[in-house]
Amino acid sequence: MMKKTVIALCGLAIVGSAAMAQTPAAEPKAGFVKSVRGSVQLLDAGGAVRNASPGDALGSVDRIVTGPDSSASVVMRDDTTLVVGPASRLDLKEFHFDGTTHEGGMLLSLLRGSMRMITGLIGKTNPDAVRVETQTATIGIRGTDFIVQADGRP
Repeated sequence: MMKKTVIALCGLAIVGSAAMAQTPAAEPKAGFVKSVRGSVQLLDAGGAVRNASPGDALGSVDRIVTGPDSSASVVMRDDTTLVVGPASRLDLKEFHFDGTTHEGGMLLSLLRGSMRMITGLIGKTNPDAVRVETQTATIGIRGTDFIVQADGRP
């Protein structure tokens, strides 16, 4: 037998069932922008472009584009820090992380420019789950602090 719930709001009665489906929680963000210098833009999976500001959230699939003499620092949910250098384009192709088990994975694609990465929990507990692609190579992570530079030419 199903239990009925009645809620009165401003004289209106709403009858519902205790077995109502729960709406899924929004997917947690992959990280946030810590700092911005110069012209930095974020492009989300839907194609929307916005100017980056400190505190902006990053989705699990986003692009970071920096202008000349510009840079951005990003902190991911697993505490990985990414510093994107001038005239760079970095695609966050995949990010998932479980804060309880510390399991997850990350795939980045540096199409041009430079990036410094200081690995967080994913890279420290499972280095094989972190990959950085460039136009000419895919880098497997074996250290905790490194710099990648790509000239943007195939």
